[in-house]
Amino acid sequence: MIFKKNGAIKIIDKDALRNKKIDNIIYNAVFNKESTIKEASRWLIRNAGNKLGIVSSSIQSLYEAMGKKEYKGFTVPAINIRGLTYDVSRSIFRAAKKNHVGAFIFEIARSEIGYTDQRPAEYMAAILAAAIKEGYEGPLFIQGDHFQINAKKYEKDKNAEINTVKGLMKEAIEAGFYNIDIDTSTLVDLNKPNLTEQQRLNFEFAAEFTAYIRSLEPKGITVSVGGEIGEVGKKNSTVEELRAFMDGYNTTLDMKGKGLKGISKLSVQTGTSHGGVPLPDGTIAKVKLDFETLKNLSRVARDEYGLSGAVQHGASTLPPDAFDKFPETGTAEVHLATEFQNMIYDSSVFPQDFKKEIYDFLKNHPDIKKEWKEGDTEEQFFYKVRKNGFGPFKERFWSLPSEVRKKIGEELEVKFEFLFKKLNVIHSKEIINKTIKPVEVVLPNPPNLA
Repeated sequence: MIFKKNGAIKIIDKDALRNKKIDNIIYNAVFNKESTIKEASRWLIRNAGNKLGIVSSSIQSLYEAMGKKEYKGFTVPAINIRGLTYDVSRSIFRAAKKNHVGAFIFEIARSEIGYTDQRPAEYMAAILAAAIKEGYEGPLFIQGDHFQINAKKYEKDKNAEINTVKGLMKEAIEAGFYNIDIDTSTLVDLNKPNLTEQQRLNFEFAAEFTAYIRSLEPKGITVSVGGEIGEVGKKNSTVEELRAFMDGYNTTLDMKGKGLKGISKLSVQTGTSHGGVPLPDGTIAKVKLDFETLKNLSRVARDEYGLSGAVQHGASTLPPDAFDKFPETGTAEVHLATEFQNMIYDSSVFPQDFKKEIYDFLKNHPDIKKEWKEGDTEEQFFYKVRKNGFGPFKERFWSLPSEVRKKIGEELEVKFEFLFKKLNVIHSKEIINKTIKPVEVVLPNPPNLA
């Protein structure tokens, strides 16, 4: 049970909160039609998390230690959750508790926020509620993934697009996202005469956004910021591109303000694509990922620039035997998303009538059906677009029968445990406790609780 006292909260029965109350609180935080109840529920979850030692934190100090080579031999998984967010998060926390894992990140991309209908405050609430439910304690890392400039929108209205991205950064930090991946690699122009000019817009806007993030940080928190030098799905990155970006970025950031903390990691392209490449029968094409390039990029990022290393995107659909290569190559972080979505849709317990209803919606949606490219089979089309079902059917997903959600959660828990072991973050709780000093940010009472 929880009650408000002197502008804060006090938990008088942890077991009652976890076993009886939190399910209802998080449902209200996501779906209640009354905005005052929704805001109060989110406030309650955030401050209850603080009281229970579940504190939204920046992973910055760990990544700085990795940049100094104080810690190595593991790769931090960054997990995007597109649907069933509360249940999927619970499965992650169960796998983490079982294996003493502390080095893992929850994240959501700008594009995902749109098609999954999950604004930052809601996403934060769902993950914190799951941690409370499962009795997890410790720093919690929530990340804005691909906070990206859309090249077409930028070309149409530069200032509007920049302000949109800044607005999202402000919203995310206020919600407790203390890790943000800037993606201005969409502005790289390979037609320019040299690497510096090719990367110029990329590093200039990355520096501008970094400075903006620094101006928004709560007291005592240094947001971990990432940059990106190559769009996933495009040509592979090179060491020369990394240096061109980093040299230009550091120079530009220094002009924004002396002593501003820069990025802690750098996303690169080494052969993957987001979601994988579906074949006509709906299976995924095998990807040839260039681990040697990844190794060299991570080494230069650490040795020459003090970063934690390189970041690999689009990795969840890789074959199982690929994952242990990430720690071997010194990859700092790996981003994982689509496979978890696939496991939900393709679970043997997922209701087929519900799946058909979603697929019919996607096939008839005027904007989504435009994604059906000439020559694509139905299986290829649905594989590529079914991520768009999570937003319109969000409450239906959350309201699936408990036995269905339980079984899917158990299947995902096995997957997360496998990934934690392959990425060598087992027993990383001790490293997190040594490197991360959580800073509680107490939210002011919402107006209805004032």
